[in-house]
Amino acid sequence: MNAFEVNFDGLVGPTHHYGGLAAGNLASQKNKQCVSHPRQAALEGLAKMKLLFDLGLKQAVLPPHPRPHLEFLRSSGLTGTDAELITQAAKTRPDLLSMAYSSAAMWTANAATVSPSMDTADGRVHLTPANLISTKHRSLEAEDTTKILRSIFRDTHSFVVYDPLPRHRLLADEGAANHTRLCKSYGKPGIELFVYGRDEEDHNAPAPHRYAARQTLQACERIASLHELPPARRLFIQQNPEAIDAGVFHNDVIAVGNENVLLCHELAFVEQRASLQKIRAAMDCEQIIEVRSSELSLAEAVSTYLFNSQLVTLPEGGGEGVTSSVVKQMLLLCPSECETHPRARAVIDRILAEPNPINQVRFIDVRQSMKNGGGPACLRLRVVLTELELSRLHGNVLLTEELYRQLCDWVTRQYREELSLADLGDPLLMEEVQTALTELEGILHLG
Repeated sequence: MNAFEVNFDGLVGPTHHYGGLAAGNLASQKNKQCVSHPRQAALEGLAKMKLLFDLGLKQAVLPPHPRPHLEFLRSSGLTGTDAELITQAAKTRPDLLSMAYSSAAMWTANAATVSPSMDTADGRVHLTPANLISTKHRSLEAEDTTKILRSIFRDTHSFVVYDPLPRHRLLADEGAANHTRLCKSYGKPGIELFVYGRDEEDHNAPAPHRYAARQTLQACERIASLHELPPARRLFIQQNPEAIDAGVFHNDVIAVGNENVLLCHELAFVEQRASLQKIRAAMDCEQIIEVRSSELSLAEAVSTYLFNSQLVTLPEGGGEGVTSSVVKQMLLLCPSECETHPRARAVIDRILAEPNPINQVRFIDVRQSMKNGGGPACLRLRVVLTELELSRLHGNVLLTEELYRQLCDWVTRQYREELSLADLGDPLLMEEVQTALTELEGILHLG
Protein backbone atom coordinates (compact mmCIF):
# COMPACT_ATOMS: atom_id res chain seq x y z
CA MET A 1 0.00 0.00 0.00
CA ASN A 2 1.38 3.41 -0.95
CA ALA A 3 1.44 5.56 2.19
CA PHE A 4 3.20 8.64 3.48
CA GLU A 5 3.99 10.12 6.84
CA VAL A 6 2.64 13.66 6.93
CA ASN A 7 4.03 16.05 9.54
CA PHE A 8 1.30 18.42 10.75
CA ASP A 9 3.27 21.25 12.33
CA GLY A 10 1.70 23.80 14.60
CA LEU A 11 1.97 27.39 13.45
CA VAL A 12 3.49 29.29 16.36
CA GLY A 13 0.81 31.70 17.54
CA PRO A 14 1.09 35.50 17.80
CA THR A 15 0.87 35.27 21.62
CA HIS A 16 4.00 33.12 22.01
CA HIS A 17 5.45 34.13 25.37
CA TYR A 18 7.41 32.74 28.30
CA GLY A 19 4.98 32.28 31.17
CA GLY A 20 6.76 29.39 32.89
CA LEU A 21 3.46 27.54 33.14
CA ALA A 22 4.68 23.94 32.83
CA ALA A 23 6.04 22.34 36.01
CA GLY A 24 8.63 19.70 35.16
CA ASN A 25 9.58 21.47 31.93
CA LEU A 26 12.98 22.86 32.90
CA ALA A 27 13.37 25.22 29.96
CA SER A 28 9.94 26.70 30.55
CA GLN A 29 10.77 27.35 34.20
CA LYS A 30 14.23 28.73 33.46
CA ASN A 31 13.02 31.29 30.92
CA LYS A 32 9.90 32.45 32.76
CA GLN A 33 9.26 36.18 32.23
CA CYS A 34 11.88 36.51 29.49
CA VAL A 35 10.90 38.64 26.50
CA SER A 36 9.77 36.45 23.61
CA HIS A 37 9.91 37.08 19.85
CA PRO A 38 6.68 35.76 18.31
CA ARG A 39 7.53 36.75 14.73
CA GLN A 40 10.91 35.06 14.90
CA ALA A 41 9.38 31.97 16.53
CA ALA A 42 6.78 31.55 13.80
CA LEU A 43 9.31 32.06 11.02
CA GLU A 44 11.64 29.51 12.63
CA GLY A 45 8.80 26.99 12.64
CA LEU A 46 7.93 27.71 9.03
CA ALA A 47 11.59 27.36 8.01
CA LYS A 48 11.62 23.88 9.55
CA MET A 49 8.49 22.94 7.61
CA LYS A 50 10.00 24.27 4.39
CA LEU A 51 13.22 22.32 4.88
CA LEU A 52 11.31 19.04 5.10
CA PHE A 53 9.04 20.02 2.22
CA ASP A 54 12.10 20.73 0.07
CA LEU A 55 13.43 17.26 0.91
CA GLY A 56 10.28 15.80 -0.66
CA LEU A 57 8.39 14.99 2.53
CA LYS A 58 4.68 15.64 3.01
CA GLN A 59 4.22 18.66 5.25
CA ALA A 60 1.06 20.27 6.61
CA VAL A 61 0.14 23.00 9.07
CA LEU A 62 -2.26 23.34 11.99
CA PRO A 63 -3.44 26.83 12.95
CA PRO A 64 -2.93 28.53 16.32
CA HIS A 65 -5.85 28.44 18.72
CA PRO A 66 -8.01 31.53 19.32
CA ARG A 67 -6.45 33.62 22.07
CA PRO A 68 -7.03 34.98 24.63
CA HIS A 69 -9.29 32.28 26.05
CA LEU A 70 -11.91 34.69 27.40
CA GLU A 71 -14.26 31.96 28.57
CA PHE A 72 -11.51 30.67 30.87
CA LEU A 73 -11.06 34.12 32.39
CA ARG A 74 -14.79 34.46 32.99
CA SER A 75 -15.01 30.98 34.51
CA SER A 76 -12.24 32.07 36.89
CA GLY A 77 -14.48 34.80 38.33
CA LEU A 78 -13.42 37.82 36.29
CA THR A 79 -16.17 40.00 34.83
CA GLY A 80 -16.74 42.86 32.41
CA THR A 81 -16.28 43.47 28.72
CA ASP A 82 -13.56 41.63 26.85
CA ALA A 83 -11.17 44.57 27.27
CA GLU A 84 -12.08 44.90 30.95
CA LEU A 85 -11.37 41.20 31.46
CA ILE A 86 -7.86 41.67 30.10
CA THR A 87 -7.18 44.77 32.20
CA GLN A 88 -8.58 43.20 35.36
CA ALA A 89 -6.63 39.98 34.90
CA ALA A 90 -3.40 41.90 34.30
CA LYS A 91 -3.84 43.73 37.60
CA THR A 92 -5.14 40.94 39.83
CA ARG A 93 -4.36 37.56 38.22
CA PRO A 94 -1.48 37.81 35.72
CA ASP A 95 -1.00 34.06 36.06
CA LEU A 96 -4.49 33.45 34.66
CA LEU A 97 -3.88 35.97 31.88
CA SER A 98 -0.74 34.11 30.84
CA MET A 99 -2.73 30.86 30.72
CA ALA A 100 -5.48 32.51 28.67
CA TYR A 101 -2.88 33.76 26.19
CA SER A 102 -0.86 30.52 26.06
CA SER A 103 0.28 29.50 22.59
CA ALA A 104 1.34 26.01 23.71
CA ALA A 105 -0.93 24.44 21.07
CA MET A 106 2.00 25.05 18.70
CA TRP A 107 3.47 21.80 20.11
CA THR A 108 1.20 19.55 18.10
CA ALA A 109 2.93 16.38 19.27
CA ASN A 110 0.46 16.85 22.14
CA ALA A 111 -2.53 17.49 19.89
CA ALA A 112 -3.70 13.90 19.57
CA THR A 113 -2.84 10.22 19.34
CA VAL A 114 -3.12 8.91 15.79
CA SER A 115 -3.48 5.36 14.48
CA PRO A 116 -3.27 4.89 10.69
CA SER A 117 -5.77 2.88 8.71
CA MET A 118 -3.41 -0.06 8.16
CA ASP A 119 -3.36 -0.67 11.94
CA THR A 120 -7.06 -0.31 12.78
CA ALA A 121 -9.81 -2.92 12.53
CA ASP A 122 -12.17 -0.72 10.50
CA GLY A 123 -9.51 0.52 8.06
CA ARG A 124 -9.91 4.19 8.97
CA VAL A 125 -7.47 6.68 10.48
CA HIS A 126 -8.32 7.13 14.16
CA LEU A 127 -7.47 10.34 16.05
CA THR A 128 -8.07 11.03 19.75
CA PRO A 129 -7.38 14.63 20.81
CA ALA A 130 -5.43 14.82 24.06
CA ASN A 131 -7.22 16.13 27.14
CA LEU A 132 -3.92 17.51 28.59
CA ILE A 133 -5.43 17.74 32.05
CA SER A 134 -2.05 17.54 33.79
CA THR A 135 -1.45 21.27 33.22
CA LYS A 136 -4.16 23.91 33.44
CA HIS A 137 -3.07 26.08 30.50
CA ARG A 138 -2.82 23.12 28.15
CA SER A 139 -6.14 21.64 29.25
CA LEU A 140 -7.72 24.69 27.58
CA GLU A 141 -6.63 23.33 24.17
CA ALA A 142 -8.70 20.16 23.93
CA GLU A 143 -11.93 21.67 22.60
CA ASP A 144 -10.29 23.78 19.88
CA THR A 145 -7.95 20.96 18.88
CA THR A 146 -10.96 18.71 18.39
CA LYS A 147 -12.68 21.32 16.22
CA ILE A 148 -9.59 21.81 14.06
CA LEU A 149 -8.99 18.09 13.58
CA ARG A 150 -12.65 17.47 12.75
CA SER A 151 -12.47 20.20 10.14
CA ILE A 152 -9.37 18.79 8.44
CA PHE A 153 -10.26 15.10 8.86
CA ARG A 154 -13.97 15.53 8.17
CA ASP A 155 -14.41 12.68 5.69
CA THR A 156 -15.93 10.01 7.91
CA HIS A 157 -15.31 7.29 5.31
CA SER A 158 -11.57 7.70 5.92
CA PHE A 159 -11.24 9.30 9.35
CA VAL A 160 -12.74 9.23 12.82
CA VAL A 161 -11.95 11.96 15.35
CA TYR A 162 -13.06 11.06 18.86
CA ASP A 163 -13.84 13.37 21.74
CA PRO A 164 -10.93 13.79 24.16
CA LEU A 165 -10.92 11.29 27.01
CA PRO A 166 -12.96 12.37 30.07
CA ARG A 167 -11.25 14.94 32.28
CA HIS A 168 -10.43 12.49 35.05
CA ARG A 169 -7.09 11.84 36.73
CA LEU A 170 -7.37 8.17 35.75
CA LEU A 171 -7.37 9.12 32.05
CA ALA A 172 -4.73 11.87 31.85
CA ASP A 173 -3.59 11.92 28.21
CA GLU A 174 -0.76 13.90 26.61
CA GLY A 175 -1.17 12.76 23.01
CA ALA A 176 1.45 11.56 20.54
CA ALA A 177 4.35 12.83 22.66
CA ASN A 178 3.99 9.51 24.49
CA HIS A 179 3.14 7.38 21.46
CA THR A 180 5.42 5.90 18.80
CA ARG A 181 4.51 3.78 15.81
CA LEU A 182 7.09 1.25 14.62
CA CYS A 183 6.68 -0.58 11.30
CA LYS A 184 8.54 -2.16 8.39
CA SER A 185 7.37 0.72 6.23
CA TYR A 186 4.62 3.33 6.54
CA GLY A 187 2.13 1.41 4.41
CA LYS A 188 2.41 -1.84 6.35
CA PRO A 189 0.74 -2.64 9.68
CA GLY A 190 2.84 -1.57 12.64
CA ILE A 191 3.27 -1.82 16.39
CA GLU A 192 1.96 1.12 18.39
CA LEU A 193 4.08 1.82 21.44
CA PHE A 194 2.21 3.61 24.24
CA VAL A 195 4.49 5.02 26.95
CA TYR A 196 2.90 5.94 30.27
CA GLY A 197 4.29 7.65 33.33
CA ARG A 198 2.01 6.23 36.01
CA ASP A 199 -0.46 3.45 36.67
CA GLU A 200 -3.35 4.98 38.60
CA GLU A 201 -4.55 1.55 39.76
CA ASP A 202 -1.20 0.26 41.07
CA HIS A 203 0.14 2.41 43.87
CA ASN A 204 3.19 0.16 44.20
CA ALA A 205 4.35 0.86 40.66
CA PRO A 206 7.53 2.93 40.19
CA ALA A 207 6.81 6.67 40.37
CA PRO A 208 8.77 9.93 40.16
CA HIS A 209 9.37 11.98 43.32
CA ARG A 210 10.14 15.47 42.02
CA TYR A 211 7.71 15.99 39.13
CA ALA A 212 4.33 14.48 38.34
CA ALA A 213 4.02 11.78 35.70
CA ARG A 214 1.52 13.15 33.20
CA GLN A 215 0.37 10.13 31.17
CA THR A 216 -1.56 7.22 32.69
CA LEU A 217 -1.56 3.60 31.63
CA GLN A 218 -5.36 3.69 31.75
CA ALA A 219 -5.48 6.51 29.18
CA CYS A 220 -3.19 4.53 26.88
CA GLU A 221 -5.34 1.42 27.19
CA ARG A 222 -8.54 3.38 26.53
CA ILE A 223 -7.11 4.94 23.36
CA ALA A 224 -5.79 1.62 22.05
CA SER A 225 -9.28 0.19 22.53
CA LEU A 226 -11.01 3.18 20.90
CA HIS A 227 -8.67 2.91 17.92
CA GLU A 228 -9.60 -0.75 17.41
CA LEU A 229 -5.99 -1.90 17.57
CA PRO A 230 -5.57 -5.68 17.69
CA PRO A 231 -3.79 -6.86 20.86
CA ALA A 232 -0.74 -7.84 18.82
CA ARG A 233 -0.38 -4.26 17.58
CA ARG A 234 -0.36 -2.48 20.94
CA LEU A 235 2.46 -2.36 23.45
CA PHE A 236 2.48 -0.54 26.81
CA ILE A 237 5.81 0.49 28.36
CA GLN A 238 6.39 2.62 31.45
CA GLN A 239 8.60 5.69 31.33
CA ASN A 240 11.54 5.73 33.74
CA PRO A 241 10.63 7.86 36.80
CA GLU A 242 14.26 8.92 37.06
CA ALA A 243 13.97 10.50 33.63
CA ILE A 244 10.76 12.32 34.58
CA ASP A 245 12.46 13.76 37.65
CA ALA A 246 15.30 14.94 35.39
CA GLY A 247 12.88 16.98 33.26
CA VAL A 248 11.71 14.37 30.73
CA PHE A 249 8.04 15.32 31.01
CA HIS A 250 7.11 13.48 27.79
CA ASN A 251 8.61 10.35 26.26
CA ASP A 252 9.56 12.24 23.08
CA VAL A 253 12.21 14.07 25.14
CA ILE A 254 14.06 10.79 25.68
CA ALA A 255 13.15 8.55 22.70
CA VAL A 256 12.21 8.85 19.04
CA GLY A 257 11.15 6.17 16.58
CA ASN A 258 10.57 5.98 12.85
CA GLU A 259 9.58 2.95 10.78
CA ASN A 260 11.94 0.15 11.94
CA VAL A 261 14.30 2.29 14.05
CA LEU A 262 14.03 3.33 17.71
CA LEU A 263 16.57 5.79 19.13
CA CYS A 264 16.46 6.06 22.93
CA HIS A 265 18.48 6.83 26.03
CA GLU A 266 19.36 3.88 28.27
CA LEU A 267 17.26 5.43 31.06
CA ALA A 268 14.14 5.98 28.92
CA PHE A 269 12.03 3.10 30.26
CA VAL A 270 11.38 1.14 33.44
CA GLU A 271 13.32 -2.15 33.36
CA GLN A 272 14.91 -1.00 30.13
CA ARG A 273 16.43 -4.31 29.08
CA ALA A 274 13.12 -6.15 29.41
CA SER A 275 11.21 -3.28 27.78
CA LEU A 276 13.51 -3.21 24.76
CA GLN A 277 13.26 -6.98 24.45
CA LYS A 278 9.46 -6.66 24.24
CA ILE A 279 9.85 -4.08 21.49
CA ARG A 280 12.37 -6.24 19.61
CA ALA A 281 10.08 -9.24 19.83
CA ALA A 282 7.07 -7.25 18.64
CA MET A 283 9.08 -5.74 15.78
CA ASP A 284 10.87 -8.93 14.78
CA CYS A 285 14.26 -7.73 16.04
CA GLU A 286 14.37 -4.39 14.26
CA GLN A 287 17.01 -1.77 15.03
CA ILE A 288 17.23 -0.14 18.43
CA ILE A 289 19.94 2.48 18.94
CA GLU A 290 20.62 3.02 22.63
CA VAL A 291 22.58 5.97 24.00
CA ARG A 292 24.47 5.34 27.24
CA SER A 293 24.53 7.74 30.18
CA SER A 294 28.31 7.74 29.86
CA GLU A 295 27.84 9.26 26.40
CA LEU A 296 25.06 11.69 27.28
CA SER A 297 23.58 12.21 30.74
CA LEU A 298 19.89 12.73 31.36
CA ALA A 299 20.60 16.40 32.11
CA GLU A 300 22.41 16.76 28.79
CA ALA A 301 19.62 14.97 26.94
CA VAL A 302 17.15 17.48 28.38
CA SER A 303 19.29 20.56 27.72
CA THR A 304 20.10 19.61 24.11
CA TYR A 305 16.82 17.85 23.22
CA LEU A 306 18.74 15.35 21.12
CA PHE A 307 15.92 12.81 21.39
CA ASN A 308 13.35 15.45 20.46
CA SER A 309 14.86 15.51 17.00
CA GLN A 310 12.66 14.48 14.10
CA LEU A 311 13.59 11.13 12.60
CA VAL A 312 12.23 10.87 9.06
CA THR A 313 12.60 8.58 6.07
CA LEU A 314 13.74 10.36 2.94
CA PRO A 315 11.56 9.61 -0.12
CA GLU A 316 14.37 8.33 -2.31
CA GLY A 317 15.36 5.74 0.27
CA GLY A 318 12.33 4.61 2.19
CA GLY A 319 9.09 5.14 0.31
CA GLU A 320 6.62 2.46 -0.62
CA GLY A 321 7.20 0.80 -3.94
CA VAL A 322 11.02 0.75 -3.76
CA THR A 323 12.83 -2.52 -4.31
CA SER A 324 14.25 -4.46 -1.37
CA SER A 325 17.78 -3.72 -2.61
CA VAL A 326 17.31 -0.05 -1.80
CA VAL A 327 18.51 0.78 1.71
CA LYS A 328 16.35 3.12 3.77
CA GLN A 329 17.79 6.59 4.10
CA MET A 330 16.81 8.33 7.32
CA LEU A 331 17.47 11.90 8.37
CA LEU A 332 17.85 13.10 11.96
CA LEU A 333 16.65 16.70 12.15
CA CYS A 334 18.21 18.05 15.35
CA PRO A 335 17.89 21.34 17.20
CA SER A 336 20.91 23.56 16.66
CA GLU A 337 21.80 23.12 20.34
CA CYS A 338 23.00 19.60 19.45
CA GLU A 339 25.47 20.93 16.90
CA THR A 340 27.32 23.07 19.44
CA HIS A 341 27.21 20.59 22.34
CA PRO A 342 30.35 18.40 22.07
CA ARG A 343 28.90 15.27 23.68
CA ALA A 344 25.58 15.44 21.81
CA ARG A 345 27.47 15.95 18.57
CA ALA A 346 29.71 12.96 19.39
CA VAL A 347 26.62 10.77 19.87
CA ILE A 348 25.24 11.92 16.52
CA ASP A 349 28.56 11.21 14.79
CA ARG A 350 28.64 7.74 16.35
CA ILE A 351 25.11 7.00 15.10
CA LEU A 352 25.98 8.18 11.59
CA ALA A 353 29.11 6.00 11.52
CA GLU A 354 27.31 2.80 12.56
CA PRO A 355 25.43 0.46 10.20
CA ASN A 356 21.86 1.70 10.56
CA PRO A 357 19.43 3.62 8.33
CA ILE A 358 20.25 7.01 9.93
CA ASN A 359 22.86 8.41 7.58
CA GLN A 360 22.11 12.13 7.44
CA VAL A 361 21.76 14.91 9.99
CA ARG A 362 20.51 18.46 9.68
CA PHE A 363 20.49 21.10 12.39
CA ILE A 364 17.61 23.54 12.63
CA ASP A 365 17.23 26.73 14.65
CA VAL A 366 14.03 26.63 16.69
CA ARG A 367 15.46 28.49 19.68
CA GLN A 368 12.27 30.42 20.44
CA SER A 369 10.42 27.12 20.89
CA MET A 370 13.35 25.49 22.69
CA LYS A 371 13.37 28.25 25.33
CA ASN A 372 9.85 27.14 26.25
CA GLY A 373 10.74 23.46 26.25
CA GLY A 374 9.73 22.34 22.76
CA GLY A 375 12.15 21.01 20.14
CA PRO A 376 11.64 19.99 16.49
CA ALA A 377 9.61 16.87 17.31
CA CYS A 378 7.32 18.76 19.72
CA LEU A 379 6.25 21.00 16.86
CA ARG A 380 4.76 18.23 14.74
CA LEU A 381 1.99 15.61 14.78
CA ARG A 382 2.78 12.59 12.63
CA VAL A 383 -0.10 11.20 10.55
CA VAL A 384 0.40 8.27 8.17
CA LEU A 385 -1.95 8.56 5.19
CA THR A 386 -2.56 6.68 1.97
CA GLU A 387 -2.80 8.61 -1.31
CA LEU A 388 -6.60 8.38 -1.16
CA GLU A 389 -6.71 9.63 2.44
CA LEU A 390 -4.34 12.44 1.57
CA SER A 391 -6.71 13.55 -1.18
CA ARG A 392 -9.61 13.62 1.30
CA LEU A 393 -8.09 16.17 3.67
CA HIS A 394 -10.10 19.36 3.96
CA GLY A 395 -8.65 22.83 3.78
CA ASN A 396 -5.52 24.42 2.40
CA VAL A 397 -3.22 22.82 4.96
CA LEU A 398 -0.69 20.87 2.86
CA LEU A 399 2.42 22.99 2.44
CA THR A 400 3.23 24.28 -1.03
CA GLU A 401 5.59 26.97 -2.21
CA GLU A 402 2.63 29.35 -2.44
CA LEU A 403 1.25 28.52 1.01
CA TYR A 404 4.70 28.92 2.54
CA ARG A 405 5.05 32.34 0.94
CA GLN A 406 1.58 33.37 2.12
CA LEU A 407 2.23 32.25 5.69
CA CYS A 408 5.60 33.97 5.92
CA ASP A 409 4.03 37.19 4.63
CA TRP A 410 1.14 36.83 7.09
CA VAL A 411 3.49 36.34 10.04
CA THR A 412 5.71 39.24 9.03
CA ARG A 413 2.75 41.63 8.82
CA GLN A 414 0.66 40.43 11.75
CA TYR A 415 3.06 39.36 14.51
CA ARG A 416 4.77 41.55 17.06
CA GLU A 417 8.54 41.48 17.13
CA GLU A 418 8.64 41.24 20.94
CA LEU A 419 6.22 40.25 23.66
CA SER A 420 6.61 40.50 27.42
CA LEU A 421 4.27 39.33 30.15
CA ALA A 422 3.34 42.98 30.76
CA ASP A 423 2.27 43.29 27.11
CA LEU A 424 -0.45 40.69 27.69
CA GLY A 425 -2.37 43.32 29.63
CA ASP A 426 -2.71 45.53 26.54
CA PRO A 427 -6.26 45.14 25.13
CA LEU A 428 -4.88 46.10 21.71
CA LEU A 429 -3.00 42.80 21.62
CA MET A 430 -6.31 40.95 21.74
CA GLU A 431 -7.58 42.92 18.74
CA GLU A 432 -4.35 42.30 16.81
CA VAL A 433 -4.56 38.56 17.41
CA GLN A 434 -8.20 38.34 16.39
CA THR A 435 -7.45 40.25 13.16
CA ALA A 436 -4.50 37.97 12.41
CA LEU A 437 -6.42 34.74 12.99
CA THR A 438 -9.36 35.94 10.89
CA GLU A 439 -6.99 36.47 7.98
CA LEU A 440 -5.44 33.04 8.56
CA GLU A 441 -8.88 31.42 8.30
CA GLY A 442 -9.10 32.81 4.78
CA ILE A 443 -5.70 31.36 3.91
CA LEU A 444 -6.28 27.85 5.28
CA HIS A 445 -9.98 27.51 4.33
CA LEU A 446 -10.89 25.49 7.40
CA GLY A 447 -14.41 26.86 7.87
